[in-house]
Amino acid sequence: MSTDFSAELSAARTTYASISAVMNPEAIAARVADLSEQAAAPDLWDDPDSAQKVTSQLSHAQGELEKLAKMEERIDDVETLATMATEEDDADTLAEAERELNSLKDDLAQMEIRTLLNGPYDERDAVVTIRSGAGGVDAADWAEMLLRMYLRWAERRGYATKVLDTSYAEEAGIKSATFEVNAPYAFGTLSVEAGTHRLVRISPFDNQGRRQTSFAAVEVIPLIEQTDHVEIPESEIKVDVFRSSGPGGQSVNTTDSAVRMTHIPTGIVVSMQNEKSQIQNRAAALRVLQSRLLLLRQEQERAEQKALAGDVKASWGDQMRSYVLHPYQMVKDLRTEHEVGNTSSVFDGDLDGFIDAGIRWRRQQENEAS
Repeated sequence: MSTDFSAELSAARTTYASISAVMNPEAIAARVADLSEQAAAPDLWDDPDSAQKVTSQLSHAQGELEKLAKMEERIDDVETLATMATEEDDADTLAEAERELNSLKDDLAQMEIRTLLNGPYDERDAVVTIRSGAGGVDAADWAEMLLRMYLRWAERRGYATKVLDTSYAEEAGIKSATFEVNAPYAFGTLSVEAGTHRLVRISPFDNQGRRQTSFAAVEVIPLIEQTDHVEIPESEIKVDVFRSSGPGGQSVNTTDSAVRMTHIPTGIVVSMQNEKSQIQNRAAALRVLQSRLLLLRQEQERAEQKALAGDVKASWGDQMRSYVLHPYQMVKDLRTEHEVGNTSSVFDGDLDGFIDAGIRWRRQQENEAS
């Protein structure tokens, strides 16, 4: 059956108009102008962290403007190509027009995902914590596999990451790890990855070669900003210092530089050991603690809203995704039903299909609950 280019392109223009209305190119252009002015300041690099944030935000905003402009051009180009192919009855040109149309639709779908990230903290950087669960040494190994998977995902996208803390298990793998993903909308994008991840495989640690099921938990929180004003009285914080453990440079295992910070009222514990000094680790621990308290406050507000709305189906189950390596190979998200047979590519960071499906699923759940 031949492609109805007129109907397809009309639908593409409607989708593009909706995306453009939400993204608001005029507002983005104003933001580019403001960030460009900040980037041109002669003292910009006096504060490297702030400078990096300004340049990253500027690059992202310019990229969004460029995508919007190019998408409109591409729709016009496909229409011209399809018209020419039809008039000349050229099968090769018609096939090319179909390929371009399919590529256009895929890219529009990707842009549409961005418009769904409109939560109060979605545009923030993300702090991700991975913890091994049930499954012994296999679970610790699984947690380390997940850490690599997410770091590779960020690398493939060109996102900067920073490992803040790693707690190594005795035999293999890790007990837990915490890292930052520094990119616009990192939190909104990765927040759908929060939950329990299950691995089924033949255990490399079992000398009888038996199948093992392991679990690991992924927590995703928005990175705190100074404007959030999450004040924590000193009386509510307990700080312990200890020597760092595990692989590292000269500063590891030589001084009491690692910091464990406990928020007494909630029992939240944050450990940091990957910075060189105790002062740096303390500052990093405080930022993550503030971020977790910010998320807790947001969750409490949502719980109050749900209580007022009545009994609403829970958004997250105990187990949100299964990774099966034996007796067959498949990764399947239990919320969205999205599945992939190429497990190697998933473990190498090819997660966009799962993340995009998760973002759409979350919006659907929110719409049904409202």
